[in-house]
Amino acid sequence: MVRIAVIDGQGGGIGNFIIKKIKESYGEQAEVWALGTNAIATSQMMKAKANRGATGENAICHCVKQVDVIVGSISILISNAMMGEVTSAMVAAIGEARAIKLLLPLTQEPILVVGGNREPLPHLVDLLVNEHLSSYIITPGDNS
Repeated sequence: MVRIAVIDGQGGGIGNFIIKKIKESYGEQAEVWALGTNAIATSQMMKAKANRGATGENAICHCVKQVDVIVGSISILISNAMMGEVTSAMVAAIGEARAIKLLLPLTQEPILVVGGNREPLPHLVDLLVNEHLSSYIITPGDNS
């Protein structure tokens, strides 16, 4: 079973939406970990039926070493993003993790991802879950 970390901060709305879509599409074929930069974000992601949840810098740095896929906005790779909630240690741990990183081109920081789609969040999450994440989920009867 694939283990997916969804990382979010502030209010956890993006992570909540992503987890709902993953669970809707794959059910229990994926173990989803909600990793929040703060307790509110983790709580909101847990409401979306994540399998496990953890909060803060140490939890994120520890958990990203144990997952197969990391999902979040591109902000999780920017020190001091999310109004300072993303620490340099988190960025280093996420960047060094062996997991594939599936990132949405969303950020409040002064960054523009050239070639990134300027689509509404629901469209981006559909693309992430249905096209990119699907290759990491083994469906019943799939012998690959």
